[in-house]
Amino acid sequence: MSDDTTPPPRGAVNGGAGTIWRWLDQAPDAVAVTGPDGQVTYRELHRRVEDLAAVLRGHGVGPGVPVGLCVERTTGMLVAMLAVWAAGGAYVPLDPAFPAERLRMMRQDAGIGLVLTQAGVDPALLDGVPAVLTLSPGGRPLNGAFTSAPLLAADMERLAYLMFTSGSTGRPKGVAVPHRAVANLLEAFAELLPIGPEDRWLAVTTLSFDISVLELLLPLFTGGRVVIAATGEVSDGWALRERALAEGVTIMQATPAGWRILLESGGIPAAIRTRLCGGEALPRDLADALLADGADVWNVYGPTETTVWSTAGRVRPGPEAVDLGSPIRRTAVHLLDENGTPVADGEIGEVHIGGAGVARGYHGLPGQTAARFLPDPYAGTPGARMYATGDLARVTPAGRLEYLGRADQQVKIHGFRIELGEIEATLRAAAEVKDAAVAVRDGRLVAYLVPRAQAVDWAALRERLRASLPDYMIPVRHTTLTSLPLTPNGKLDRGALPSPSWTRPGTAAFRAPVTTVESDLAEIWAEVLGATEPIGADDDFFELGGHSLAAMQLIARVQAKYGLEVPILVLFEHPTIAGFAARLDDMDDADLSLADVAALRDQLDGLSAEELQGLFDDPAAGS
Repeated sequence: MSDDTTPPPRGAVNGGAGTIWRWLDQAPDAVAVTGPDGQVTYRELHRRVEDLAAVLRGHGVGPGVPVGLCVERTTGMLVAMLAVWAAGGAYVPLDPAFPAERLRMMRQDAGIGLVLTQAGVDPALLDGVPAVLTLSPGGRPLNGAFTSAPLLAADMERLAYLMFTSGSTGRPKGVAVPHRAVANLLEAFAELLPIGPEDRWLAVTTLSFDISVLELLLPLFTGGRVVIAATGEVSDGWALRERALAEGVTIMQATPAGWRILLESGGIPAAIRTRLCGGEALPRDLADALLADGADVWNVYGPTETTVWSTAGRVRPGPEAVDLGSPIRRTAVHLLDENGTPVADGEIGEVHIGGAGVARGYHGLPGQTAARFLPDPYAGTPGARMYATGDLARVTPAGRLEYLGRADQQVKIHGFRIELGEIEATLRAAAEVKDAAVAVRDGRLVAYLVPRAQAVDWAALRERLRASLPDYMIPVRHTTLTSLPLTPNGKLDRGALPSPSWTRPGTAAFRAPVTTVESDLAEIWAEVLGATEPIGADDDFFELGGHSLAAMQLIARVQAKYGLEVPILVLFEHPTIAGFAARLDDMDDADLSLADVAALRDQLDGLSAEELQGLFDDPAAGS
């Protein structure tokens, strides 16, 4: 399957120049980007990018030079990204939420000598960096003088960014993406989507997830507006919904988990008429919910190695599973068997992707690059390559791609790509762990541990994992085994790993919930965590296996239940049911306490329709 339409114009997006700046002439005073720090017009954005690019050139940034971005979610994030390009360099996202050790490995592997940061970022994350340039929220240097330096002309083969993904060897690996691939992505989606200068795109994705490239650049490419959600808004469904309403957002992309959080937090604003879902398989029930108000819904698919999205398809109502659609422009998808031979329509094959979006490879890893970036015999162009994704699919009778899962150990959790081998390598590095395996059960990561002489303190081990792994890679529960199951040839038999039993960690004595609110919260805790045992009033949400995304889901359900705006920070400060319930009651300034509201709700739930109507006809009857 392929789409080989005409190539994009030279300089479509590169070095901060090209067609994203054509709106500088057409609508210089139109707002290009808004963020927690205010709004910036196209004219002002261009000026800030040029000023910062000149400073970067004075710091030695040029073609192929990697520059780390460890910044907050402000308009300065976009300024920094574009300024690195304008200076000729390549940006490397360094998420401030990642552990310091992981950021150190990424900087080391990328060869980063300069990092752009902001005052709100923990300086300890950048210990050992040769040069650090601190920016204002709007992207102006705070500790560097403006200097004049020539900006480089556009070069489509120049490196645009290094995006680090999970690595099976225990170290993240950087995918090297050229501007040529980014240009093709923007051209393709500008053709596919009904997007123009009147649109406002809500940017919710961390720079460390490559789908951020589309949501930050496509609005500028089409003359629209980027709305950068603050970090606190991204993790709070209700706050995110309020931001979308306040800004008149018309388009947004998210993972399935992200869309569910918004749905559970008062629903998706009706003005968001174009909705992109990707990063994980789109379940039919979620597709139906996204389609319910007649919005335009797209399912998008693609690995980091082929530049964000490689296929796209408009989702239609119906009972059938959601497919992956068709390849975007100048992209080809081949389904091949284990011998590299194309399979017949309807048969299962591994997805191989060729075309303009294929990245250079893995930075500094020629062996891994050669293993996954293969010669493309179908392109008809000498030197062309295709990427072996490890995904399984087949072509439906309607000629669409149907995703069927993974062929290797790589998984996706909440849209983040994870190599199970990386987590396993980190677990095995613990002195008390003899061997380890990791699997996905009910959408959650589970660790299987073979301890050495002493028992494994799981709570302490999880804390040590946080020093080197991001939150989404921390297993939520564990099972202890005497040995791992093996196949006849001595390899790990993942299919024989037992289903884990959910157990309380035992760090607090069990005390049953007392109040109605505590009981309600215990039910929500259990639903979010997948608990099969009663949860006590003094149990800690995070010791029970909760993580940041689960915390967002919990907060969304609590706010929907009580109609009370609850910052996610409250859960981190009060992670037990008893403490959280007490804090909720303190926050509620109504005449009725939350316990009274819950009791009244229970009474109303027990009334028939006729009895409820009687209350409306004669309110005194319910006093």
